[in-house]
Amino acid sequence: MSRSFTGAAARRPGLPLRGPALVLAAVTAAGGLGAPASAAGSAPAAPAAPAVTRAGLAPSLVAGRGADLGLAEQEAESAATTGTVIGPDRTAYTLPAEASGRSAVKLAKGEYVEFTLPSAANAITVRYSIPDAPGGGGTTAPLDVAVNGKKRTTMTLTSQYSWLYNQYPFTDDPRADLLHPDWWITECACVPSGTTPAPQITKPFRANHFYDEQRLLLGRTYKAGDRIRLSVPARSAAAWTVVDLLESQLVAEPHVNLAAANVLAFGADPTGRRESADAFDRAIAFARRARLKVYIPPGTYQVNRHIVVDDVTIEGAGSWYTVVKGRQVDLPAPAPDGSVHTGVGFYGRSAAEGGSRNVHLSGFAIEGDVRERIDTDQVNGIGGSLSDSSVRGLYIHHTKVGMWFDGPMKNFTATDNVITDQIADGLNFHTGVTDSVVRNNLIRNSGDDGLAMWAEKTSNARNTFDHNTVQSPVLANGIAVYGGTDNTVSNNLIADPVREGSAIHVGARFGAEPFAGHLWIKDNTTVRAGTYELNWRIGLGAIWFSALDRSIDADIRVTGDHYLDSTYNAIMLVTDWPVKDLYKIENVRFKDVRVDGTGTSVVSARAAGGATFENVDARNVGAVGVNNCGSFHFTPSGSEFSLTDLGGNDGGGTAGPWLGSWLLPNTITCDDRPPVVRPPAPSPW
Repeated sequence: MSRSFTGAAARRPGLPLRGPALVLAAVTAAGGLGAPASAAGSAPAAPAAPAVTRAGLAPSLVAGRGADLGLAEQEAESAATTGTVIGPDRTAYTLPAEASGRSAVKLAKGEYVEFTLPSAANAITVRYSIPDAPGGGGTTAPLDVAVNGKKRTTMTLTSQYSWLYNQYPFTDDPRADLLHPDWWITECACVPSGTTPAPQITKPFRANHFYDEQRLLLGRTYKAGDRIRLSVPARSAAAWTVVDLLESQLVAEPHVNLAAANVLAFGADPTGRRESADAFDRAIAFARRARLKVYIPPGTYQVNRHIVVDDVTIEGAGSWYTVVKGRQVDLPAPAPDGSVHTGVGFYGRSAAEGGSRNVHLSGFAIEGDVRERIDTDQVNGIGGSLSDSSVRGLYIHHTKVGMWFDGPMKNFTATDNVITDQIADGLNFHTGVTDSVVRNNLIRNSGDDGLAMWAEKTSNARNTFDHNTVQSPVLANGIAVYGGTDNTVSNNLIADPVREGSAIHVGARFGAEPFAGHLWIKDNTTVRAGTYELNWRIGLGAIWFSALDRSIDADIRVTGDHYLDSTYNAIMLVTDWPVKDLYKIENVRFKDVRVDGTGTSVVSARAAGGATFENVDARNVGAVGVNNCGSFHFTPSGSEFSLTDLGGNDGGGTAGPWLGSWLLPNTITCDDRPPVVRPPAPSPW
């Protein structure tokens, strides 16, 4: 979550949860989550049929969940290659951990990875990583693309938008000293500025955010069975090139609207050589007077500031054809909101100015130039306040936040969009957003929460995040809800969160208004979730509830979720040590949930309160089913957290039934940092 536009203090890491590593009536399983050695060397035989996945899983395991955008995902580690498979590994600050499925292929000069198209396609997306420059700032490197053995083109890869370092809010300088020497860090288990002798901190410190992606139209349609080979030419200056995945798709012909106000008629330059922002403004003004739509035909349009939109419909030819691209521009003086840069973006008027309404944007790409995180900067793809409005079919790339909305605003929809490679959030409903829907979107490689509802100062209400796919958020969570009333998170697919967050988060924190009414979390699937919280030094649940600012006691129902291959526990309820006796988490109900594989427990309770469980089935559980620490007082009457068995809770692991009668209602089974047993891969239930 980007804490950017209200002058709020920047996010600071939490203090480590302290307390004895006490085990009373606990049953734990031995083992660890060490990364296996990398597979290496010779090319495997191509699979008999292309291995198509969704978030690195067999599609049958996630049927009906996540976004359907006509993309065929193929993981590089399942393709034919002469390179080296790296991973799997879930250790933060490593290349495999940030890869989809936690594995990728590393290519040296002359090596390749080759994909077999599973269906007809005329366009591909390549997710990749190449090294940073020694002093930061990125490099470029070629990648040859051949189809059926014939060279098609050469892509120019870049690391100019990746490779961040250090502590929040990060830097692109690998040589930088600690940004916050007064913060506690795990590496020395100390506060460096208050430690004598001063600890030696290795540089670069905490390299992260390694991946980028690039799209390519192939110029013609190729059929199923045709082979796409990505190879590193001998002339490449990059020491290595990592390919994570390839997505292929069949892109429709460009959309044309002859009855609209065409931006070319108002002086826009489709070659991108001249600035087109003023021409866009003129086209919008004319269209409003004439009650027409605005049309942006195929081309690349240079726009280096916000385009302010109100009561207007803007259509492109399709996000593969119409690209609105801008550079980040230094402001001569900080703006009233604290911004020190501007850049390309479509913004409604601010809520203080009355907001905008009846804005409909569709069918184009927004390509930003954001390479550093400055929380006060308004350099988002879509922003402002947009009521009774919609954003559909956009591709938003290299901005700070794909879509950030400061309410009050209502009745907004975001559908069929792709938001990738953001420095901060993918999309955030911030402050007073109501009756709005985010559906069928792909969010990948966000530098903070993929999707968030943040009810700061004014509550959000009656919003829905439905059928979205969120992959590889580098920091924070796939989907996060911070306070609010009567909201829903449903039918989403969330995979591979990397650090200091997890797949689904319910948080009373960051100054959010309280949870009220209900929160429905239903029919979602998470995979390879549950990260290691670096500051607390504990593993998080695939879904986790955190009471840091206040108690959580609304009607929260988690129904029909599937938690697959959770790195640590599937479900966590936690407070921070300084407030553990102040706040509780209660009135949470779990029903019809499946847990397939946990590194530790099904439930980890590190707070006072309680929850109910009904028809929660688990298998391949690595430790005791419930790791119940409560609020760490270890009273004679048991834990301060109680579990209620409503029946039908079946399965478990080597330690026995996950919710055995001996655990109820509040047996203390506290292993502060239990060993991790890597579960087998998910399989049909």
